Amino acid sequence: MATERGLPRWIRPANRLVRAMSGAGMRMGTIVVLTVPGRVSGQPRSTPVAPLTVDGHRYVVAGLPGGDWARNVRAAGQGMLSAGRKRQEVTFTEVADQDTREQVMRAFPKQVRGGVPLLVQLGVVHGPDPNEFAAAAGKVAIFEVLPAT
Repeated sequence: MATERGLPRWIRPANRLVRAMSGAGMRMGTIVVLTVPGRVSGQPRSTPVAPLTVDGHRYVVAGLPGGDWARNVRAAGQGMLSAGRKRQEVTFTEVADQDTREQVMRAFPKQVRGGVPLLVQLGVVHGPDPNEFAAAAGKVAIFEVLPAT
């Protein structure tokens, strides 16, 4: 199985570009901007994510479960998803059920094709095989996205 690596150099500039494009009202396929309060500062922190839908439920996957945005989501439990000028307040629940985690990861390479190369670079998987993604379900953080109440 692949081993986890740090973020590739290109990710931070790419994330800045995506946030700027979204802020200008441009949509980028399945990519949305997730904004949550920072766990220490409380200041809004934004990062692009690509939600996917499995059995009518929406999820986001963090390739680095200890990464800043995943830790901020765990701490805040709520945030906002923005796609162009459309915004939705949401809550997050981390998925613990292994069967659900495997289903979400099996769907990932089909629904979030653009995210496959990043997970390969991070060392989570070697390629786009859905079964390999399902086997890697324990290596990532998966959050269910629910409308805020």
